[in-house]
Amino acid sequence: MTDKFQTNINNLVEEFNLNGPKRLKLIVLFGLLGDFDSFEYAINLKRFIDNDQDKNLDIFAIAIGNKHGKEKFCNFTGFPRENLIVVSNNQIHKNLKVSRGLDIGLGGWINMLLMLSGINSFKTIREVIRGYLGDRKAKQIYSEFDNIEILKFLKFSGNSFRKVFGDGYLRPFELATFRLNNMNEIIQNWSDYILNEEYLPQRGASFLLNNKNQVIYKFFSNDVLGYSSNMRDPLGFLTDLIK
Repeated sequence: MTDKFQTNINNLVEEFNLNGPKRLKLIVLFGLLGDFDSFEYAINLKRFIDNDQDKNLDIFAIAIGNKHGKEKFCNFTGFPRENLIVVSNNQIHKNLKVSRGLDIGLGGWINMLLMLSGINSFKTIREVIRGYLGDRKAKQIYSEFDNIEILKFLKFSGNSFRKVFGDGYLRPFELATFRLNNMNEIIQNWSDYILNEEYLPQRGASFLLNNKNQVIYKFFSNDVLGYSSNMRDPLGFLTDLIK
């Protein structure tokens, strides 16, 4: 880790006052608020907080967006408003050398569609397939008591997954259903979540800091649906490091 990188992290903490009372802090850089990864990561972090796993950890996130988009994002994902900062461009991402994603010069839409097809985003197709086939080594998303609504007209309970596929693992179509629900929210509120289509390919990063703001863990995403080094257990790195 270079001194310049650590300096940039220190500047980020100071500029946005990313300080809290706990022993460690996680700083997450999302891309656009309306990125698939932003939604999924935020919902996972919300569940992490709800399960009281953040006793030793302050969690902050920075995303490209505006205040109106932030309000809708937090309403949908449950991520704490006070811990989410929105910025108008990707300068912070540039400073910290976070991947800009694919750029072939034809605009953000084309770049994102190519990445979704696996170009310069090699793990994306595998992750999409996992969403449909399920994964015996990953945790289930929905309990039997959850009510699920897709595209406003398809409603069913989480018990449907249990009846057909059983319990205790990521069932077929479960992750795909979860992601479809997120995608529907993004599409319905596109102008609120997508501040500038130029930033559609922008990837994110995660930085875990100790009580001296030294980076003790970092991860840079290069792929759509690749916001963690282990997508089977996206927050597993936290479980291991904050004990």
